[in-house]
Amino acid sequence: MAYEIFANVYDQLMDDDLFKKWFSYTEKYVPHPKASILELGCGNGQLGILLKQAGYDITGLDLSAEMLSLAKQRQEEAGVSFPLFQVDMRDLSSFGRYDAIISFCDTLCYLQTFDDLMSVFEQAYAHLDEGGVFLFDVFTTEHIASLDGYSYHDELPGLVFTWDSFTGVELHSVEHELSFFIEQDNGQYERYDELHRERTYPLEQYLDALKKVGFTKIEVSADFDQKITGENIRWFFKAEK
Repeated sequence: MAYEIFANVYDQLMDDDLFKKWFSYTEKYVPHPKASILELGCGNGQLGILLKQAGYDITGLDLSAEMLSLAKQRQEEAGVSFPLFQVDMRDLSSFGRYDAIISFCDTLCYLQTFDDLMSVFEQAYAHLDEGGVFLFDVFTTEHIASLDGYSYHDELPGLVFTWDSFTGVELHSVEHELSFFIEQDNGQYERYDELHRERTYPLEQYLDALKKVGFTKIEVSADFDQKITGENIRWFFKAEK
């Protein structure tokens, strides 16, 4: 129940302009308009819809049934359709090969161990065509550190929610404590709680891991192709098979 609530809150709060930026970033490195793309952690499907409308052959996967339900609903509203699968991105054995594999909105930061991250890198490499590209972003270590003590409280019709973040147990990690107060038919509010954990790693660790898997022509930038300054929110990676 809690994650269903979070999915809808996420859907309402996410900035549409961010998805347009992720689309432009993808389009820059995957210029062929009919290229096949697999999106890991497709969430509510907004990016996939933009890619589909531009002519890309997009497939989306996510571990959350609630997010996939939102993605299907958004597809219907947009009048487009592309495959959606509820799959753990650490195992892509049921999928073929693609021209590009993408994963944005710090999706990979939800992996709890470095071994999990390596599994995703290995799966991405195995399921790319030769010359294919792997595009993803992650939170920078400095941004993860800055989230300690972050607090966001808001109110939507029939819903009050709080979002408080604290430094996690693991190095370069953060824990998000979410509480939702949902109005019931009798006018009273019932509380639901949820904990989200995110983790990142130093930049060199990502680069070394990509090279170890076999990726080449690795490029890294920050915040949608900006220079790395040490005060960025996300690192963006482009790696080629």
